[in-house]
Amino acid sequence: MKAVVFDRFGDPKEVLQVRDVPVPEPGKGEVRVRMISSPINPSDLLIVRGEYGRLPTLPATPGFEGVGVVEASGGGLLGKLRMGRRVAVLNGKGGNWQQQVIVPARQVVPIPTSIPDEQAATFFVNPASALVMTQYILKVPRGAWLLQTAAGSALGRMVIRLGRHLGFRTINVVRRKEQAEELLKLGADAVINSSEESIEEKGRTITQSRGVPFALDAVGGSMALSVVKALADGGRLIVYGTLSAESIPLDSRLLMTGSRRIEGFWLSNWVRQQSPLTMLGLFRRIRKLMQAGVLHSEVAATFPIDQIYTTVQEAAKSGRSGKILLRLGTR
Repeated sequence: MKAVVFDRFGDPKEVLQVRDVPVPEPGKGEVRVRMISSPINPSDLLIVRGEYGRLPTLPATPGFEGVGVVEASGGGLLGKLRMGRRVAVLNGKGGNWQQQVIVPARQVVPIPTSIPDEQAATFFVNPASALVMTQYILKVPRGAWLLQTAAGSALGRMVIRLGRHLGFRTINVVRRKEQAEELLKLGADAVINSSEESIEEKGRTITQSRGVPFALDAVGGSMALSVVKALADGGRLIVYGTLSAESIPLDSRLLMTGSRRIEGFWLSNWVRQQSPLTMLGLFRRIRKLMQAGVLHSEVAATFPIDQIYTTVQEAAKSGRSGKILLRLGTR
């Protein structure tokens, strides 16, 4: 079978290779999944560059999520129940960018036929992050304001649709005028163009000088500082990304005087702390919201595994209209 492999960390288009490797066999409690497709997520590219929070032992294969069909079981009731099923493959250690992958049976989630392959491939990372941060951690109530940076991203658009569906209001930070127009059409309640407007001043104007009670930041650096300044007294900010690769230049008095809070979020850490019952409930909510078009991922293009260089180049471009998928096989 074919697999995308890298032996050293570096620029993805320089270090990734497509190799022929043996088909793996599942052990007890594991299943082998014939992969159909897998998205190119920012976290996947950070892994390849050696810039992610946890790095694999080399050589390694990227890919945290994807969709495929269970073809073999190493034993156990759950593995038998999953045989022949089309499933979302949640691979916390990475490894989905290959034609066959071994994962624990508990890490595959059956997907109904009403959800197409391209949505099933992006079933977990962005949908779970958007839902968990807004509803499980911040618990944003109906009518409340939530401000988010990187609002034009796939996850940012999901948060906007969640807001429309669940009744909370979103203030969305972008860098380009055309992005602002797109997000307003999508259902954003307000947009701040950070290239022309102050996040703090516009945020307080929108909230009638009260400040925003909830915020999400994927950028870091000076932009995250502006978000902190826009928080209301007692406001909470979740930091879940570092797109700027810069530290937040924070004066601790900003937190002290207004009892504001900054919290970090890493999906894999959150998942490890949850009970099986909580995770089953989360999977059900994601499925329903995906079927309703709320946790929907726009897909810009799909490329075959042999075109991995083109695939990662397209995925690294800014201003894309949607996700880039890697096609690994067929149903």
